[in-house]
Amino acid sequence: MHTDPLSTTFAALADPTRRAILARLTHGEATVTELAEPFDMSLPGVSKHLRVLQHAGLVVQGRDAQWRPCRLEAKPLRDVAAWAEQFRRNWEESFARLDAYLTELQEKEKSNGRSNKRNR
Repeated sequence: MHTDPLSTTFAALADPTRRAILARLTHGEATVTELAEPFDMSLPGVSKHLRVLQHAGLVVQGRDAQWRPCRLEAKPLRDVAAWAEQFRRNWEESFARLDAYLTELQEKEKSNGRSNKRNR
């Protein structure tokens, strides 16, 4: 079964260990051993996570003599950002309506406070 690239990216990002690996790779290349250091798991376990990230196109593993440094590939993340961007207008309109409603409530509160003072 073939899954679209965006779904593959979201599936890879769904796991907190994989997100932590990507966060580490934002600081530069790292070996599997270096990536495994903060986790309480075996190197094969980290390698499985890396394979998922590689399948999603988020990580590329190079070859430098006997080392196989991993590096972040940001294009799939740009695709996620572009997909989420289509919802920005909706979010902004919702925030604008909320802001207008809060302003209306504050104005009512102010005018109620003034009329209460006059009635005393």
